[in-house]
Amino acid sequence: MKVLLITPPMTQINTPYPATAYLCGFLKSQGYAVSQEDMAIDLLLAFLSRTGLQDMYSIIEENFAEFNDDELPDSIYYFFTHFEQLQQCIEPCVTFLQGKDPSLAHRIASRHFLPEGPKFEVLEQMEQVSDDALTDAFGQLGIQDKAKYLASLFINDLIAIIHEGVDPNFEISRYGESLAASSPTFAELNRQLRSEPYYTRQCIHQLTQAYLDQHQPDVIGLTVPFPGNLLGALQIAQSCREINPDLKIIMGGGYVNTELRALKDPGVFQYVDYITLDDGERPLLTLLEYLQHQRPLEDLFRTYRLSEQQVVYHPAHPRLHDIPHQQTGTPSYQGLALDNYLSVCEMLNPMHRIWSDGRWNKLTVAHGCYWKKCSFCDISLDYINRYEDAGADLLVDRIEQLIRETGQCGFHFVDEAAPPKALFALAEKLLERQCVITWWGNIRFEKTFSAEKCRLLADSGCIAVSGGLEVASDRLLKLMKKGVSVEQVAKVTRHFTDAGIMTHAYLMYGFPSQTETETVESLEMVRQMMLHNCFQSAYWHRFAATIHSPVGMNPEAYGIRLIPNKNVSFAENEVDYIDEVASDHELLGQGLNKALYNYMLGIGLDYPVVEWFDKTVAAPNIDPYFIENALFND
Repeated sequence: MKVLLITPPMTQINTPYPATAYLCGFLKSQGYAVSQEDMAIDLLLAFLSRTGLQDMYSIIEENFAEFNDDELPDSIYYFFTHFEQLQQCIEPCVTFLQGKDPSLAHRIASRHFLPEGPKFEVLEQMEQVSDDALTDAFGQLGIQDKAKYLASLFINDLIAIIHEGVDPNFEISRYGESLAASSPTFAELNRQLRSEPYYTRQCIHQLTQAYLDQHQPDVIGLTVPFPGNLLGALQIAQSCREINPDLKIIMGGGYVNTELRALKDPGVFQYVDYITLDDGERPLLTLLEYLQHQRPLEDLFRTYRLSEQQVVYHPAHPRLHDIPHQQTGTPSYQGLALDNYLSVCEMLNPMHRIWSDGRWNKLTVAHGCYWKKCSFCDISLDYINRYEDAGADLLVDRIEQLIRETGQCGFHFVDEAAPPKALFALAEKLLERQCVITWWGNIRFEKTFSAEKCRLLADSGCIAVSGGLEVASDRLLKLMKKGVSVEQVAKVTRHFTDAGIMTHAYLMYGFPSQTETETVESLEMVRQMMLHNCFQSAYWHRFAATIHSPVGMNPEAYGIRLIPNKNVSFAENEVDYIDEVASDHELLGQGLNKALYNYMLGIGLDYPVVEWFDKTVAAPNIDPYFIENALFND
């Protein structure tokens, strides 16, 4: 039995999403013939080509035939007026971002090679602060990085053209996200799937046909990690149905695990045969055994199917169990064209850029979260709730195997929060076995990350960590059971910085009972921490109540009242609520994001935080030397 695993469009474009690699490695260890494809990068490369631009020109010309030049969106006007130059530059630019032609950097950096569209306006804004912002950022010799940044702006211009002129569902790292996010019924997605095929849909069909011709699979596995992958997954399934109706199609992934836990709508089974929940190894293995008549139907494990037009769910079987983390095997990237991925630099911040720049082998130090208490987190779900540690020896074995397979020594540990003891053991084992890698990952800012331990991690190859400061308020951190304080985060993040490890802070606003004053004071704490180089990069997330989190399951404890979703038969995750404390979080969020964007460029750290808001807010009642005292007056 041949299995083909596909990552649907769109995900990040610099490295493969790891789901198919994990399942590929596991199924190979079980003796299955498995192949994998990443349609996210393949679809993007089809668009970003001379042929793709020519196809788009015909579509856009027809779509905007009745518009005058002064009525055209900026991106479309740019496309028409620079089309010949765009065609000339696109393939060399993509090749450069793939790392295959570094010599082109000199021409790109000259700013006479690429046609500069609306996305380059950010340079004008930067030059209001500095006469030569690019030289300030990259110096005289940073030609490769400067060119990568300019080429990334060029690619963003082309993505805007696709979005505004060809397909409004298409974005750089998501496709049709609004159709899938907490969609209560399958009706709108079904309408989209049954509408007249458009350019993106035609490209997806052509790629699917090529995959099936090449691999001749019996089973298709589709991973849907995010809402922005569901439409693409279903369009792939739709093509598979048209090309070979005998194929069995299985769908799973992070989106399914969070949003489809109460699935009742049979409509989706027009396109797929089975939908699995949580870790895919055991459900997929039992399904394959069932399809080969090696296991009865009753043994299916956390799997939805359709029977007599009714959705049937097979829960975890009492005689079976999940495959332990130690036995899932090493992920395998075999079959993926790793040299096709594009390394892009979308922001002039060294820490922020590593999400989109560079090819990273992805691994987990442990399964689940060792803390699993945060009230905003979906801690009731298996991928967080079930904690298992792999052990340092096995983890280094897997690291060495991936290096041999990919030839690359960069690793991103994609844990919910890598446990400190396991990281210290890993660092010691890497040094002991003289295994030279470069790595980064997500952590909690535990006090066990002392200055000495941070140096140990740096010596083992750690270049960056990310973790949650969240609301930057001790009252709210306690309410959300985060288990850290602002002062503790400041000290720990500074330990990382002093060890030469870049740090990113996840931030949150709009948590239940958070007042406007507390939001402004949170920004003041962030300003002080970034001023003192505790962390170099951050991102504000707007709080959302989810039905699988403590807030969603026990809203009264947080002073909110849920507004239940009605007539849900398909997807459900976020739920609206009424907060007894009324704040204009949307307007406050604009100020928070504006301030943070500037802070990450080193701008405005000495401004009063109230100046970032478009409404009058009270000045924070916080000691302006709070962080300085915490760091230096022990």
